[in-house]
Amino acid sequence: MSEFKKEQLPDALGYFESQGLKLSARGKWRTTECRFHAGSDSMRINTASGAWVCMACNAKGGDVLAYHMAANCLDFVSAAKELGAWQDDGKPSRDYRPKPIPAGQAIGVLAFESHLTAIAASTLAHGRPLTDIDRSRLLVAAGRIQHIAQVYA
Repeated sequence: MSEFKKEQLPDALGYFESQGLKLSARGKWRTTECRFHAGSDSMRINTASGAWVCMACNAKGGDVLAYHMAANCLDFVSAAKELGAWQDDGKPSRDYRPKPIPAGQAIGVLAFESHLTAIAASTLAHGRPLTDIDRSRLLVAAGRIQHIAQVYA
């Protein structure tokens, strides 16, 4: 039987550092940049549980799996497999279709990501090139918008 094994998730500190996040401060809660809105020093990460929250854009989750899902636009099973926390018995399984996100939350994501896209377009319209971080974040925005479009299509 295929199943999720929470105990096989990577430890929080190691996972977030492997994602290229530089964690500052000491103690259980550390500060880092938010890659969801490209804000510097606005995300707090709990190194014991893996919980994370951005104080600016309010992106949040309870563990490294939630972060991996959000950062990579993955469903639960795909993210768990990538992190080595999914034990597959090798038997064919029925197609997994994640529950769609609530409509209100989807609208909030679309509003945020479209605002970010408009800012990038304005930057380009004023003759200023996008930074590598801006381009990367714009691709994340496009992926999230496309994911919501597929869920509600």
